[in-house]
Amino acid sequence: MFGLLCLAGLLVCTLAGDRHQNSSPSDRPAHDSRPTDHDHDHERVQLQPVHGRPTTARVSQCRELCFLLHNKCPDHVCFPNSTAYDAGQQYWSRQQAVTTPTCRFMPNCAEQVSDAMVDIKTLRCPFAVKSGGHGAFQGASNIPEGITIDLSALNDLQVDHDNKITRTGTGNRWEDVYAKLDEMHLAVIGGRNGDIGVGGLTLGGGISFFSGSHGWACDNVANYQVVLANGSIVHANPTTNPNLYFALRGGGNNFGIVTRMDLETFPQGPMWGGTVFYPRSANRSIINAFYWFNRNAAMDPRAHNYVAAVCFTGAECGIANGYAYSQPVANAPIFDNFTKIPYTTSTARISTLSNFTAELKASQPPGFYQAFWTLTVQNDESLLADILNDIFYPAILPYVNTTENFVGTLAMQPITEAIIQNFGKNGGNALGVNGSQGPLVILNMDWQWSDPSAGPNILATQRRIIDESRQLAERRGLGHPFLYQNYAYGSQDVFAGYGGENRDRLEQVQRDYDPDGVFTDLQPGYFKLRLRGGELSTGPGLW
Repeated sequence: MFGLLCLAGLLVCTLAGDRHQNSSPSDRPAHDSRPTDHDHDHERVQLQPVHGRPTTARVSQCRELCFLLHNKCPDHVCFPNSTAYDAGQQYWSRQQAVTTPTCRFMPNCAEQVSDAMVDIKTLRCPFAVKSGGHGAFQGASNIPEGITIDLSALNDLQVDHDNKITRTGTGNRWEDVYAKLDEMHLAVIGGRNGDIGVGGLTLGGGISFFSGSHGWACDNVANYQVVLANGSIVHANPTTNPNLYFALRGGGNNFGIVTRMDLETFPQGPMWGGTVFYPRSANRSIINAFYWFNRNAAMDPRAHNYVAAVCFTGAECGIANGYAYSQPVANAPIFDNFTKIPYTTSTARISTLSNFTAELKASQPPGFYQAFWTLTVQNDESLLADILNDIFYPAILPYVNTTENFVGTLAMQPITEAIIQNFGKNGGNALGVNGSQGPLVILNMDWQWSDPSAGPNILATQRRIIDESRQLAERRGLGHPFLYQNYAYGSQDVFAGYGGENRDRLEQVQRDYDPDGVFTDLQPGYFKLRLRGGELSTGPGLW
């Protein structure tokens, strides 16, 4: 009988999908998710949820929920010590992989997500939602003693007949989307690392190789399909639920579970790009070229660039420069200040979007402890050089000599004036950055290591680097409040940087669409607007 219930649910999903293929945004489509690595018992660390440790009552409620969902559809629920559960525990960061939910639920359509949300709300079981599972800190998309909704089976992918919209379930990763679109000489605005999930990247903003021409991923979503806290399946676009549409463009997971995104699509053939490596001694020349590029990027919006100082265990630190150009043209004039600098190695080539995103995927392997921190500053050459040479290098070099499997980077990512102009598309996103504020630079620290005992010192060092860099920028009048959600650590207050007006609007949208606070109280992971008591969420962390 339980198998028949599951089969009935699958039939509902299939019929709903068939109805949607030629439908308007009032019909119903699909959703998101993915996994990483699950290991030894001594590594399974109990998360300190936003509302404290899981209580005995909540553990019991979650077990009841898991058995209820399993009885309805056994093929979509898995428990610890099973092959399916272990496969689902494959996450990019070690912190997430060692977090063990009571069960994992793997829906294959929005209707199954809807049914589960009704049961979650009734039984008050804490939950997490996984799209690609690329969050760096514990609790981002996995939860202890709760239920993790793994969206990886929401992987429908369709291109409209006019090639202007790509409809993707949020369980796809960008490599899945690009593989299909490359064959059609098309592209969408999405992630630069093919392993990252469609859902999480886009809800947090989404930097793309094509952002100079089109903005970020959140600026190029024509329509979202969303499962609300009460189980309703709705669409959000500029004309239907426009306030929810605004909130989803940078507001993260505070409003519902997005099960499908309809992405604006454009022609795209072979392009030029790659990574060029320079010795550390070139850092001042590189920063000068980066400053000039960020200031003058409007001269050629087809160009994309970022710079990263990179330090490895037992090796000299160096500089990696990531290039992309949307046409098959090598070393376009906009890059002249970079190309005249002597380099050590280069992967620059003409290839496909899929190929370039595979390169970045290979450079960020799963299975290590990870920590992201971020800060935004004005585009000032002296400030960037001083942060790199006087703050970052002195702090990171001790780890290069003592920490096993350590890789530490400080990346500088431009928010050009052209990108900021695109933030205003389709009514504007929620990020709170406007045209009078640019160009800006996102500083992103991404450190990996293999020994969990090194974690506390590493996090303290990263926090000190961020604090000292922010203080230096503020003393010079070059600070900026924006914190890019996809690069932030769990304790950083991302939404404070969106500005008071935008934050107030986001909180109102949350009250309108989730009046009972389901996505605040029961989904503690990732970045929360506010706790129910008004206390600001600090987010989870392993240490």
